[in-house]
Amino acid sequence: MDVLGQIVTNKYIYLPFLTWFCIQLFKVIWDLVTTKKFNFKRIMGAGGMPSSHSAVVMALATLIGKTEGFDSTMFALSIIFAFVVMYDAAGVRRAAGKQAQLLNKLVETPGLTGLQVSEKLVEVLGHTPLQVLVGAIIGIIVGCIF
Repeated sequence: MDVLGQIVTNKYIYLPFLTWFCIQLFKVIWDLVTTKKFNFKRIMGAGGMPSSHSAVVMALATLIGKTEGFDSTMFALSIIFAFVVMYDAAGVRRAAGKQAQLLNKLVETPGLTGLQVSEKLVEVLGHTPLQVLVGAIIGIIVGCIF
């Protein structure tokens, strides 16, 4: 079988990717319903409910655990990787988003900074712990079903 065929049929690649795509599509549709505006940038954007990052890494870890065994080296590696990604999503990237929000407010305040900024900083970078948890649960469910 050719390399591309092996990649396309590899469930460890296509299931997490499909999970990510479905969650991002959900965010686009949810944004359209709630704001009445179509924002296609949400398909590639970070942040929001649920965390697609958490879903992807937990789906992958669950698939590996089911196939290789939950006592395997590969599962250990994948679950540690998942926890690092989820910590980053709820910790570091969330803090960066809060800082961006504060900086945007400072720059917009007339007479405070005197700075001219051509575009705002992206504020929705990370996730709340609940968004990470929901994403992780979705990932576990996807990994268990397939």
